Amino acid sequence: MNGRLEGKVIIITGSTRGIGRGIALAAAREGAKVVVSGRNESEGRKVVEEIHNLGGDGIFVRTDITNISDCKNLIEQAEIHFGKLDGLVNNAGIFPRASLLETDENLFDEVFAVNVKGAFFCTKYAIEAMMRNNGGSIVNIGSTHAFNGASKLAAYSCSKGALYTLTLHIARNYAKYHIRANWITVGWVITPGELEVTYKEGYDEEWLKLKGEERIPMGRFQTPEDIAMGVIYLLSDESEQVTGSELNITGGFLP
Repeated sequence: MNGRLEGKVIIITGSTRGIGRGIALAAAREGAKVVVSGRNESEGRKVVEEIHNLGGDGIFVRTDITNISDCKNLIEQAEIHFGKLDGLVNNAGIFPRASLLETDENLFDEVFAVNVKGAFFCTKYAIEAMMRNNGGSIVNIGSTHAFNGASKLAAYSCSKGALYTLTLHIARNYAKYHIRANWITVGWVITPGELEVTYKEGYDEEWLKLKGEERIPMGRFQTPEDIAMGVIYLLSDESEQVTGSELNITGGFLP
């Protein structure tokens, strides 16, 4: 690695496993001071241990982003421990399977509380911190489903559409403060969460692998590391004039 984030303080929500963990480790390898966050303390502390084993610096802040006070505390802890905030990656998200007709109020509220409300308020407090630091970079982890959505991901698709709009809103209104916001369209990554859903539906990992190879034009699933490399670019000074952009890391996949 080349120290592309040397000295930067980066928060990644939902970074105790999956894509978020991959981003946290990649950021640490590039010299960032990493704030790992999520609801699972044991998994979060394991990620921090991995960061320390890489020679990096990181802390874990237990955070339920559906709770606004937790969102505020997450940003405050980054500033308390490291003195500033340079980057926020809104990665935390849930994707329960349900069509529009199957979605009830509780499921809708649960999805939007994590995927939209949590990202919105983490962003609010992050922007305040970044304004004290003369700028920063926000990266929102999106999905191909934001642009139409699979039939069984109605609420999830709409939530990602809202996150995309939030990205453009920040880019338009906070560039004058040297705060950037960009979006990554994630294709198909086999995370622990994806596997859990697959098993619940009665399928196994081999079935999922074959399905992915058939549907992804480049012939393989994306990995957390694939996504992390895009995030590193958008957090780094290499992209200091990039805002309001959509970076596709999908292997050509569309749902």
